[in-house]
Amino acid sequence: MKQFAMFAIAAVGVSGSLAKADRNSPLPDFGPGYLTFYLDNDLFGNKDRDYTNGARLSWISGNRPIGDIGSIQRGLRPFTGDRKSLRGFRGLTGFDDPDEVQYNFGFSLTQLMFTPEDFSSLTQPEGQRRYAGWSALGFSLHTKDDQTLNSVEFLLGITGPKSFAQESQDFIHDIRDIDKFLGWDNQLPTEVTADLSFVQKRRLNFGENDSILSMDGIGEWGGRLGSFRTTAHIGGMVRVGLYLPADFSDPRLSETAYAHKYFTNERIMLNPWSVFLLGGFKASYIAHDATLDGPIFHDDFSTGNTRETYVGEVYAGFGVRIKAVEVSYAHTWRTEEYEEQLGNANFGTLSVRLQF
Repeated sequence: MKQFAMFAIAAVGVSGSLAKADRNSPLPDFGPGYLTFYLDNDLFGNKDRDYTNGARLSWISGNRPIGDIGSIQRGLRPFTGDRKSLRGFRGLTGFDDPDEVQYNFGFSLTQLMFTPEDFSSLTQPEGQRRYAGWSALGFSLHTKDDQTLNSVEFLLGITGPKSFAQESQDFIHDIRDIDKFLGWDNQLPTEVTADLSFVQKRRLNFGENDSILSMDGIGEWGGRLGSFRTTAHIGGMVRVGLYLPADFSDPRLSETAYAHKYFTNERIMLNPWSVFLLGGFKASYIAHDATLDGPIFHDDFSTGNTRETYVGEVYAGFGVRIKAVEVSYAHTWRTEEYEEQLGNANFGTLSVRLQF
């Protein structure tokens, strides 16, 4: 976690110091935006095994004209569903009026780690989850109107010792005075990964949201193609509360997890606080997972696990916003991800969001 935090602080510092870029620059127009930190951990569920920890720092801009976005993120435009997207993609994911949309761009830094249940063995325990770590830098482009949000993210990552998963876990265990896992020498080997994710979210209207107490929801579907993971999913979330934040934001660490305000809705920001409950589900088809299937370019490496093709999960939680700061917690219950797994997984996600 120490290396993750240092890298994240440096990345945010550099991005915040850059001036406005012209259209030919790979760098976008930096300015006001949202910074969100997500932390997944199974210790919230009194366990320390399988998917044991995840951390993600994401920054997303406010609304921007496409011309003020740098060439790195503009390269993702063919997959956004706007008027210059690929024709097939535009037909599947397009907007009612493609000329009346807004754009956001983003950066993310993500680290995931996986461990067996037996922490004391110097070798990989047979039948238990393979030691694995993955860290990635993400570049994203988001296109939205008041009802629909399309998010595309390219993730360049690395597995193995260079992901610094062991160092991050050891750092946390030192702080909490918890026994360290001793079998990290058996983790997935080092391999560079590349993944492209797409998620579409649509608002679910449950009446007018002009009252103090209101209810809203989001339906979503998406897919991911890459050497770390190849998946498809559908899901949904419902919120109920006082002065609901008007946004598409993710309460959990997931593909393209960022903070999002609606296109034109400024009403809720006039209120200095919000309190709400949330709940949702996600059903996934898993075609490839490097942590369970093994890395693509190391044919002689076996994880010893047999991946489940279909994985389902439900979650529930709450959130509080005071002015520009929002804190939320969601607890997830997930079905088994591999045949040898000893029961379903459950873990918590703490997120802290700052608008500036």
